[in-house]
This record gives sequence, C-alpha cells and structure tokens, in this order.
Amino acid sequence: DEFISSPPRKTVRFGGTLSDILLKYEKGDTTDFELLKHQLSDPDIKDAQIINWLHEFRASVAYLTKELEQLVNILLKLPWLRRSREVVEEYLGFLGNLVSAQTVHLRPCLRMIVSQFVPPRITIREDDVDISDSDDDDENISENFDTCHRALQTVAGYVPSTPQFLMPILVEFFPFINKSERTLECYVHNLLRVTVYLPTLRLQILELIIEKLLKLDVSTPQQDIEDAEEAANNSASEEKSTEEGLFDMEEDEDRKGNKVVSPCIERMAHPLAERLDILMTILFSYIKDVCHVDGNINISNTKDLYRDLVSVFDKLILPTHASCHVQYFMFYICSFKLGLAEAFLDHLWKKLQDPNNPSVIRQTAGSYIGSFLARAKFIPVVTVKACLDLLVNWLHKYIDNQDTGTNAYCDIALHGPFYSTCQAVFYTLIFRHKQLLDGNLRKGLSYLQSLNFERIVMCQLNPLKICIPSVVNLFAAITRKYQLVFCYTIIERNNRQFIPVVRSGTGGDLVQTCTNPLDSFFPFDPYILKRSKKTIDPMYQFWEELSAEDLENLKKPIKKGTSEDEDDDFLKGETPQNDGVVGIAPNSYESNTRSPVSSIGSPADCYVPYPL
Repeated sequence: DEFISSPPRKTVRFGGTLSDILLKYEKGDTTDFELLKHQLSDPDIKDAQIINWLHEFRASVAYLTKELEQLVNILLKLPWLRRSREVVEEYLGFLGNLVSAQTVHLRPCLRMIVSQFVPPRITIREDDVDISDSDDDDENISENFDTCHRALQTVAGYVPSTPQFLMPILVEFFPFINKSERTLECYVHNLLRVTVYLPTLRLQILELIIEKLLKLDVSTPQQDIEDAEEAANNSASEEKSTEEGLFDMEEDEDRKGNKVVSPCIERMAHPLAERLDILMTILFSYIKDVCHVDGNINISNTKDLYRDLVSVFDKLILPTHASCHVQYFMFYICSFKLGLAEAFLDHLWKKLQDPNNPSVIRQTAGSYIGSFLARAKFIPVVTVKACLDLLVNWLHKYIDNQDTGTNAYCDIALHGPFYSTCQAVFYTLIFRHKQLLDGNLRKGLSYLQSLNFERIVMCQLNPLKICIPSVVNLFAAITRKYQLVFCYTIIERNNRQFIPVVRSGTGGDLVQTCTNPLDSFFPFDPYILKRSKKTIDPMYQFWEELSAEDLENLKKPIKKGTSEDEDDDFLKGETPQNDGVVGIAPNSYESNTRSPVSSIGSPADCYVPYPL
C-alpha cells in the first residue's frame, strides 16, 4: 500500500519519454527532439538529470542509428567524468549498450575516451593573448584516467575489433611537441597503460611513442643541450650574485642555514630536452615494470618486450643517424639479463655481416656493437672477448677476399662496413684493454697478439686513414705500449696526405680535410638528460681520463718477458672517473669522436707523441 500510494520519482526535465520523443522525430515533429538536445547540452545539467536520461537511453539504444549521430555526439560530450560515482557507472553502462547494439558509433566513442587522456584545458588570457594549456592542478586527474581506461576496457569487451579502430585514433590524438610537459607526460603514460589490457597493440604503441621521442631527440643536438645548460648556469650565477648584494649578512646567513633544493636543478634548460627527459623516464619505468613482478625479473615478460623493442629498434633507431638518447631503451633492457645483451649483440652482428643489408645499416650496426661493448658495465670480459674474436676474424676474412681482387685500396664507398668494424674493434680495445689484461698479463697479451692487429693495420685498405683520428691515436698508443703493432709510421704517412689546401678564390679560404669520412658516431655516448640519466649511470662505463702518469706510461713499451705476477703501472693505476673532458694535447688536425657535435665523457682528442 505504501509503495502504491507513494508519488512517482520526480525528474527535472521537460517533454515526454525518450521513446515518444524519438517516434515523434521520425514522423517529422522535431519540437521535443530539439528540446531534448538543448537539455542535454546545458552546461548546468544536474547529476539526477544525466542519470535519468542515460537510463532511458540505455533502454532505447536500438533507436540510436546512424541518422541520430548528432544526438549521440551530444551524449558523448556530456561532462560525465567529473561527476558523481552514480553518473560514471550509468555512463559506462550506456557506452557498453551503445557500442554492442550500434557499432556504427564505435569510432566516436573511442575518440571521446582518448580525448580524455590529457589533462583538461583551462582558458587563460593575459593582455588579450590566449595562453591556455592543460590544467596541471586537477586533483582528480589520476582517478579520471582510471575511469577512462575502465571505459576503454568496457568498449573493448563488447567489440573485439576495438584495437584496429583504436590505433589510428591514438596516433591522431598524440599531442604536438610544443604542448606542455604535463600534457605529453599524461598522454604517453596513458598509451603505455593501454598496452597492459590490449597487448595486441603494444608493438604499435611502442613504435608510435619511440617515433615521437626520436623526433624530439634529433631536434635537440647534444651541443644545443649543453649550450642551454651552460647559459642557464651562468644566468643562475649572475642572479645569485645580484641577490646576495640585496640582503644584509644576517639574512644571507639565514638563507644558507635553511637549504632548499630548487626543483630547477632537476629541470633541463632546453625546453625540448626537458620534454624528452620526462618521456624517457616514463619509458624506462614502463620497461622495468613490465619486466619485473614483485621485484623479481619475469623471464617470459622480458623476452616478449625485448622482441617488441628490437623490432622498433630495427625499424626506427638503426636507420636514424646520430640520435643521442632514445636508443638507450635497448641499453636499459639488456642490463636486466646477460642473455639479452648477448642476443642484442648477436642481432647487430647479423646485421653487420649480412651483405644484403644496405652499407649504411651495416656501418651503423658496427658503431652500435663497438659503443655497446665499450660502455655497458654489465657485459663481462668473456663476452667482450667472444665479440672481438667474431669481429676480428671477419676482418681477416675480408682482407683475404680483397687481397685477390681489384678493389684492394682505401675507399669508403667500397669498404664502409669494414672500416666501421675496425673502428668498433679499436674503440672496444681502448675502453676494455685494462680488463682484458687484468689478472694475468702474459695470458692477456697472448690473447691480444692472437688477434693479429698488425695485419689489419698494415693492409692495403688502410683503416687508420678512415677511422676517427682520436680513436686511432689512442689505439696506436695502447698497441705500441704492449708491442702489439706499431701504427705511427702509417699515421704519419696518412697525415701527410691530409695537408689542408688553400682555395684560390677571393680571400684564399682554407679548406680543411674531413676527419670523419665515415660520418660515424658512437650511439652510447654519455647520456645527459638529468632525470632519466639516474637510471643509466649505474650501469654505464664513463671514460676514465688519462693522467700525466698514464700518458708517460703509454710512451714506454713494456719489457718483453714481463712476469705474470709483475704489476704494470698502466694496468693497475686508477685514474679519476668523472664526466669532464680535458684536452690532453692538440692533434695534428682537429677531430671529434662524439656525436653529433660534442659530448661529455668520451675519449678526448688524445695525441701521444711517437718516438723518432
């Protein structure tokens, strides 16, 4: 009796039921239909109204055909995310009913969800200039993202073909790089979350993200980043000195007593480098989270992710010249398990030796092998030796094949992969010779002698002429010290061929000979993005600068017959390990071992005088 006598639930709305309104619309009476659209578009619409309408729409999705697309678009624009829990649940139910009954609306639904993957825009005007961007102070932003992913999972549960329709939308909505760091950070983070419940899209999403990161990377040469940091540091120093002059000594002491770490210390001065740093940090975190379960590495997950990343590496990274930072995602995942590092080296080795690959790809693969062997602390000496054996044996076979042909002369166009492999071997030896000789000097020397560097250096292809001069000079110094090969006669002969020529034009312009004819670079040169470098630094081998004593030792060959237990000063002597580069001595001509213009922590342009 109480139920029957109770009044019906009140609703703040006008017009009849939804089914009546839609039937009238089909007959040509649009009055109530227009009123319905007006009510749904009202920015002040109440939660109770939204719930009532959605409840009716859920029961009437059969009517929402292609002809009512305009009405559906208004429903998809409802401000449902920042409403009560009841509204959110009702809306998710409506989305599920809509896409299951009318798949024609699948794309608009997906577009609506993906558009919420970034913080909402707020309109800000200063002096009639619109500087609107994302609302970074939205407290519910994380909860809203969770709800968006629930909505996407709901839709995917009803429509199995969702992934193929979703991917083009994810590409379309990727923010421009001039958007705020927060906008880019949220969007990339949400893309990576999608890969968790739609694993079939993981490869494509990783490819999309890394492609965007690569564009950022090549747009910010390392020299530009370093210049921006230097300018920012100088500016900060000037501001500090000015500020100190404005306060008395007591206030100054108070400020020193309360040390506050400025958040600017973590920021990159270059705006694009700042965006790249944030996004690389997210990518590293994702790789770690996928590969580890409860703090322990999950082999199956790691292998699957490794395959996807290698695929992206082959497609995007390997053909790109002189990227500085993005390739470190391979460096990072390989650090989890030695087997992955060896698999990556094997993959590069196959690229290098395959004559069907373009020469530039083979040369780049050689650069990656040399840089990876030199810089990765997690690669043991036994793996370094195995790789050197492969590379050096290939070089000797290459020389064998050329000795009988008509192309046995110095030519980059003909022998690019050969020179790139030589440089990889020289570079690896420069970084790893101490470890190769450590423990048992005689055994180490015997191994290095077995590589027969003399034949490589003396061959008619003349690799010392093509490789980067600073690498050549250090290799020559080290091999002379251990009496492996004497390179200086060849270096001097090559130097005479590199005499600069004065052009006969107006002003007599000086023409310098190219000192990097291979256009080679070292992909794992020091990583300089402030936040994400914390992930890389612990596993990274920095260049240990040569002290004056080491330089003297390089000039002195070791005595033949050195006993196994005899300490060698050059081997045992530790040099300060830091990121700075000190020019040791001017070379006979300027060169640069670092990509693309300069970098911190690589071998300096070292020139060790050869004996007369």
